[in-house]
Amino acid sequence: MNIVILDAAQASDAGSALADILIDCVEGGASVSFMLPISRETAEEFWRAVAQGVADGDRYLLAAYEDDALVGTVQVVPAAPENQPHRGDISKMLVRRSARGKGIGAALMLAAEDVARQAGLTLLTLDTSTGMSGERLYARLGWTCFGQVPGHALMPDGAMSDTSFFYKVL
Repeated sequence: MNIVILDAAQASDAGSALADILIDCVEGGASVSFMLPISRETAEEFWRAVAQGVADGDRYLLAAYEDDALVGTVQVVPAAPENQPHRGDISKMLVRRSARGKGIGAALMLAAEDVARQAGLTLLTLDTSTGMSGERLYARLGWTCFGQVPGHALMPDGAMSDTSFFYKVL
């Protein structure tokens, strides 16, 4: 496995493969802001916006490759408010279902933490569906759950989902 930070051109070039991962995760039940059915156009438009965010310096996009195939991704998004230059969010930590159970999610998260440190961030936050595998992963990696909000979001199939919020001091 190889994890790289994609620049804007690389993010744009990887758009189709990133869309494949997003579609796979949503179809697998991941609550990552998209509903079923998710169209390829919707997924590709999302990644075009992410590539623009990378170009604008608003985020870092990490990609995990296994034998030259893109199998996972995560974003580090520094906080925008003037009074939070030390903070960032982890966004869209996605691993293709066929690549799960190999430590890719953990490796992506550790790499994201390193990128955040290099960017001068000292506090990260994220949210995830309560009771899902991401919640266990984040706890195992030393993240602290600081609360849950019932019915915070919908699952891709429309079912109501509770959301757990985590932070990690770097």
